[in-house]
Amino acid sequence: MIVEQRIYTCHCGKAPVYVSMYQQEGLAIQRPILGHLLGYFTSDIGTLNQVIHLWAYESLADRAERRGRLLADPAWRTYAAKVQPLVLEQHNMILTPAAFSPWASGPAY
Repeated sequence: MIVEQRIYTCHCGKAPVYVSMYQQEGLAIQRPILGHLLGYFTSDIGTLNQVIHLWAYESLADRAERRGRLLADPAWRTYAAKVQPLVLEQHNMILTPAAFSPWASGPAY
């Protein structure tokens, strides 16, 4: 099992707009394709204007297949074009749980 952490730094003051657009449109497109949304967050202390989300996948191959389907989806491409101007930069990280982590065997729902 792996977890992908995606951090989007929005232009000043645009994170609430990004989250609202995602809630209204993006989530309904992404969730059926990507599957296991572990959490969706905004920053309040430290680096501001950030939107952070975590997705669980069975493997890198599972992630690649699901991300490929998402990127091929016309509704996703239309949505992504709408929110892209709100984003200043993006950082993605693949996280693997340590053997003793509660997540080592998969998401603890």
